[in-house]
Amino acid sequence: MRHRVAHRKLGRITPHRLALLRNLATALFERERIRTTLMKAKELRPYAEKLITLARREDDRVFARRLVQRDILDKDVVAKLFDSLGARYATRPGGYTRILRLGPRKGDGAEMAIVELLGSEYQPPKKGEKGKKGDAGSKAKSEAKDAPQGKGEAKTPKSKAGKKSKSQAADAEK
Repeated sequence: MRHRVAHRKLGRITPHRLALLRNLATALFERERIRTTLMKAKELRPYAEKLITLARREDDRVFARRLVQRDILDKDVVAKLFDSLGARYATRPGGYTRILRLGPRKGDGAEMAIVELLGSEYQPPKKGEKGKKGDAGSKAKSEAKDAPQGKGEAKTPKSKAGKKSKSQAADAEK
């Protein structure tokens, strides 16, 4: 029985394991979604959630920031953790992460998983909506149509004969 055994060793010595967890937590807070092995994900979850709980603190924020900076060495990530992520989970009592199992890895068969922060789920665009780039392009096209033409320019209808097919365009480039 595993009485009073607190964590998985992950096949590493203590300093290496702590460095691994620090790097995984930093990547998780920076990208809000990472892919790793299932055992590493299960070890990362309580580690990251304790750091988010520290970021939620309202009473002694300077001390909490110093405690987090022991583990997260990137100052930009610490700032993001305290400014945006701490505010996002201010009313949530716990459970800030989600682990999604992916199945075995091709090379060695290790169980893979995605660890993500709640609220950072992928939301594909709905039908009928275009991405930001498509909207900007369509706005530019509509503005070009509405723009007044100069004196020398005459409106000419475009004919189908003037357009080339893809195969003709490829032949012309060769």
